[in-house]
Amino acid sequence: MVSSEQRRKQLAREKYLRQQQRRAEARRKGRIRNASIAGGLALVLAAGGAYAAAGGLAADDEKTDKAASEPSTPPTSKAPDPCEKPAKGEPSEKHWKKEPKMSIDTSATYTMKLETTCGDIEIEMDAAKTPRTVNSFEFLADEGYLDHSPCHRLVNQGIYVLQCGDPTGTGTGMSKDGKIQQPGYTIPDENLDDPKVKKGTYPAGTVAMANRYNAQTKENRDSGGSQFFLVYEDSQLPPDYTPFGTVTEGMDVLKKIADAGMTPDPQTGNTKPNATVVIDKATVRKS
Repeated sequence: MVSSEQRRKQLAREKYLRQQQRRAEARRKGRIRNASIAGGLALVLAAGGAYAAAGGLAADDEKTDKAASEPSTPPTSKAPDPCEKPAKGEPSEKHWKKEPKMSIDTSATYTMKLETTCGDIEIEMDAAKTPRTVNSFEFLADEGYLDHSPCHRLVNQGIYVLQCGDPTGTGTGMSKDGKIQQPGYTIPDENLDDPKVKKGTYPAGTVAMANRYNAQTKENRDSGGSQFFLVYEDSQLPPDYTPFGTVTEGMDVLKKIADAGMTPDPQTGNTKPNATVVIDKATVRKS
């Protein structure tokens, strides 16, 4: 017959083993998550879902296992908000069934200016190499689609990007009724063989499209919409994201935003900038 002391020791041992197993699982998920950040940014950027919780902790073991989940949680840093209040206005709810017809001059240079609450950012876009991407942004800017939209995601670990272009501010781009992924159409991947990114490094200043491409399953090519990311430090990423522009003014603005840090958002799974980054106005001009 097992004594009460032996039973107590057995239960303690079983609890210890469960805790060790959960810690190992949390570390495993952390490695998978980091690999997703570095090599599978497609789902992270376009659909949200990055930095999912290690999860599965029972309420009575939450405190015990907190240390196990913390190593895989993105670091949070706090700093005063360096940005101004957004201009009056509401994010767009527009959507379209089809990609806009080509209307740009592919031999010309186009510049997209983002007037943000944190300062102006100018992006020189490559119409020759990414004509459909540039054409789409000219259309969206003319429609006021990007106006009053927040930049919803900042990453400062492994890769260094600020992501914008989703009026919903969630990263999902889903309409309020959950039926349409804005802007309602997708555009093809372009310029993936660009020498600047072919070797796996997106240089600081690169502006590229987010998408839903899954490199493991080879699914969801040509799934770009309106979301894009601005690289503020050299970042190691696979050449799966259309590099369509280069920041010509405003790298100091991106640094200011990055220095303010970010905070994990449990509702969206994104890491939200601490700075209040909102695109008050976006314009595209031919130069």
